[in-house]
Amino acid sequence: MTQAPSLPRLAIGALGGTLSMKASQPDAGVTPAVDAQAMLQAVPPLADLAQVHAQTLHLIPSASLTFAQLLDVLHWADAQVQAGAQGVVITQGTDTLEESAWFLDLLWPHDAPLIVTGAMRPASHVSADGPGNLLNAAITALDPASRRRGVLVVMNEDVHGARHVRKTHALAIHAFTSPGYGAVGSVVEGQVRYRQALQVRQALPVPVRTDHKVALLEATLDGDTLLLDQIVGLGYAGLVVNGFGAGHVSQDWAVRLGEIAEVMPVVVATRTGEGATARGSYGFVGGEIDLQARGVLMAGELDARKVRIVMWLLIGSGMQASLQNHL
Repeated sequence: MTQAPSLPRLAIGALGGTLSMKASQPDAGVTPAVDAQAMLQAVPPLADLAQVHAQTLHLIPSASLTFAQLLDVLHWADAQVQAGAQGVVITQGTDTLEESAWFLDLLWPHDAPLIVTGAMRPASHVSADGPGNLLNAAITALDPASRRRGVLVVMNEDVHGARHVRKTHALAIHAFTSPGYGAVGSVVEGQVRYRQALQVRQALPVPVRTDHKVALLEATLDGDTLLLDQIVGLGYAGLVVNGFGAGHVSQDWAVRLGEIAEVMPVVVATRTGEGATARGSYGFVGGEIDLQARGVLMAGELDARKVRIVMWLLIGSGMQASLQNHL
């Protein structure tokens, strides 16, 4: 008698967020309350797909997640793969999901996929999207075509790469997009269909230093320099600026940024939400040509929030000199 092949192993780590939230009473706002085991019970088809190990790592809103907690998540996920998991799924809140996915992607060393998912509607909502997103995340994690793609974000049946994915709507079910690039694939009829080829990736080392801070400021019309003037004295190790247009700032900011760049890495990104910073088009004071002459780096296509993360990781490993190579 031929024995049926055993199901693959899948690890699910729950961090909280809207997917885990429900109201304690009718008129109260929702808060994290649903743990990993309860989430599994809401998705019966998972039992037919894999041997699932589910663990509640945190039950918090994602706005309160820290880099230290994400490093713990990385170590937990690494241990699951070492123990034989074919894929790993992390569930968390959507407020910082794009940042968490990028943080983990920069450090994820395995061919096995790490999938991050969440929900735009709480577990107690009549049409909660969490169970469907969790099922699609599991399907993606178990698909051999997902291997060597690093960290992927699965939301609303779309599969996004961690580098480009952004939350572009506050509440809509279709909140997650990859502006200028599009989703790398979709989950259709229980299968993943990829539309983009594998990209060569190399994981960064886990930082040995974690007590440093990287500041992020946004350029605004007639913005003052009071905060800029304090950056060095406050002990920051790096600065990211969400600049105008193609990566521009005012004349006053340009002077300050040049001074700051003498003692720490400074990167200017674009606050527009799509497109890349220029490198050789604008010659006015505060334009990208002027800023680069002052020692400021341009972010290219990478948004300011994700620049801050890669800068923090590189500084933590003493690799800040290679920052330009990761933009």
